[in-house]
Amino acid sequence: MIIRPVALSDLAALQQIAVESGPGFTSLVDDRDFLTQKIRRSVESFGRTVSSPDEESYLFVLEDPETGEIMGTTGIEASVGIRRPLYHYHRSQVVHHSPELNILRRLEVLNMCNHYTGCSEICTLFLRPKFRRAHAGKLLSRVRFLFMAQHPQRFAETVIAEMRGVSDERGQSPFWNWLRAHFVDLDFGTVTRMVGTGDNGFIADLMPRHPLYTHLMDDSARAVIGQVHDNTRPALAMLEAEGFRQNGYIDLFDAGPTVEARLADIRSVSASIGCRIQVVDDIRPALEEWNRGGQGRMLAITNTGTADFRATVTSAARYLPAHNLLQVPATLANSLHLRNDGEVRFMELATTLSGSQPTAIPLRQQQEALHAQR
Repeated sequence: MIIRPVALSDLAALQQIAVESGPGFTSLVDDRDFLTQKIRRSVESFGRTVSSPDEESYLFVLEDPETGEIMGTTGIEASVGIRRPLYHYHRSQVVHHSPELNILRRLEVLNMCNHYTGCSEICTLFLRPKFRRAHAGKLLSRVRFLFMAQHPQRFAETVIAEMRGVSDERGQSPFWNWLRAHFVDLDFGTVTRMVGTGDNGFIADLMPRHPLYTHLMDDSARAVIGQVHDNTRPALAMLEAEGFRQNGYIDLFDAGPTVEARLADIRSVSASIGCRIQVVDDIRPALEEWNRGGQGRMLAITNTGTADFRATVTSAARYLPAHNLLQVPATLANSLHLRNDGEVRFMELATTLSGSQPTAIPLRQQQEALHAQR
């Protein structure tokens, strides 16, 4: 599996991914002209010399080099909310208190805001169902952090990710259905398509500007606030392991949570290593010893380029910390556009023993753990 920058030749595959991802995946919509412009903007961004983040957009594709098929996508927006506002709802509480009547009520409200203006956003992560295999999702997620670690001047100090909220098999969002009934009579597919293509002027025109009291919503809408789509749970868990946290900001349309982290604090950024490369023979006993027969030492590796960026995941490489040197087999080095004595960035992926299962936790200990994590 090789990750590289998107190219115009990927247009048909990108349009198919837009169809497969369905409503709610606003960073890709089934619109050929829109996708063409998105690809061109990405190509220009990768080729640009950058000293500080602006409106660059970086879109990567995961390719099966044997078949040439595009397995998935992943992306980064360098600075969001500048060209057009990035709106969210913020969850908070208001207190209504009458000492004379001895009545106290705490109520949750949603306030519309554009808190994240100027932040970098990781986005457009989608692995096509027929290509879901070991390490593919990890590579798509973490390659962005390796790219950001190598080129920090291109990105903001704060990084966010908008997680896809709850919608049913028909693509309907319970949260949006409530908003639609009371404020904006547009179906969920239409509004997500409009936002995805940059047509979000209706937000300022039609969306309620006053706080929304969540206790006035129906049960189905209130239940999904801050929740993610079932297919998004693995991606959220991966980001939480990287150090991303929720701070009460949710999407306007499906109420999915937005998570954030400081760029320097993201685990894959701080744990990644930049070093020199040594190209070695494809068959080498030291490498066999290093990868423990294929059971461990799985590395995500990238070159240090931009327009010619390449990345993969492999167990066929060996790091020599005393020399800050990564030994890479010649075939792999060629696929990553690496030259002997050049530079590379990598990180080790966590591995688990084949067939191992999580240990069951007694109910009493589960309750203690829940209390400890409030």
